Amino acid sequence: MKKANDIEMFDVDAQLDAVFGKEGSPERAMAEERANAFFTGQIIEDARKRANITQEELAQRIGSNKSYISRVEKGRTEPKVSTFYRIIAALGLTVELTPVSS
Repeated sequence: MKKANDIEMFDVDAQLDAVFGKEGSPERAMAEERANAFFTGQIIEDARKRANITQEELAQRIGSNKSYISRVEKGRTEPKVSTFYRIIAALGLTVELTPVSS
């Protein structure tokens, strides 16, 4: 650990490399996929709760079952793009794609 003005500092990139593997490695790619699945699930869960509907109600709206919605919300499974759009529509939302600014 380095100290600058009595504040402990550490290298975040080195920490990520140590825990999840070097950037570009298969291990890091897997970790990023899991993180994205979790993040997607959290977005869906938050939107569902804001819409004040249960997992069962959302499942019925998209022609699925409660356990599938639970797995999606927990990041254990990622919906296909078509299913993601059905979920978003069932929650009364839309998806907007915008270019990434440099």
